Amino acid sequence: MAKVYEFLANGFEEIEALAPVDILRRGGVEVHTVSVTGSEFVESSHGITIKADQLFTRPEDYRDADLLMIPGGMPGSTNLNAHEGVRQALLWQYNSGRRVAAICAAPMVLGGIGILNGKKATCSPGFQKYLTGATYTAQLFQEDGNIITGEGPAATLPYAYRILSYFVGEEKMRELQKKMQYAHLMEAK
Repeated sequence: MAKVYEFLANGFEEIEALAPVDILRRGGVEVHTVSVTGSEFVESSHGITIKADQLFTRPEDYRDADLLMIPGGMPGSTNLNAHEGVRQALLWQYNSGRRVAAICAAPMVLGGIGILNGKKATCSPGFQKYLTGATYTAQLFQEDGNIITGEGPAATLPYAYRILSYFVGEEKMRELQKKMQYAHLMEAK
């Protein structure tokens, strides 16, 4: 079974953090939410407090991950960017050829550690200045090598389903889209 860790800091964007966890777990992926606050409780950018599955320990403790994921939101993204352990874990993950995911303002962390250099990436409009070395695409989600970035709250579902497809394949991902009425939503355009 694939294993994903999602790092959470105070000020995270709710939908960008929780919808991917929901979709991946429904799809059979093992997902662990990891608080970087020193407490198992993390407060969102809109004042909702959740209990993370575990506390951040050391960067090397996440080396069994198939994917490391960070949600956006403010000041959550700047809090993640300021956390040296998160930065080290993401850098090791990327350099090991494993997958990294960031959405909304959170791609600033990837830009800050230099892994977007020469890559295509997207983020919340206005944060592209933090995508150091990247070509900003303004897409709902953008894949380049082992990195996937998402634009923002409205992009969360297509971004999360694409991540799920890495672990279960396109057919099973589409089955879940149907069960969750996402396919119907997209047909209603």
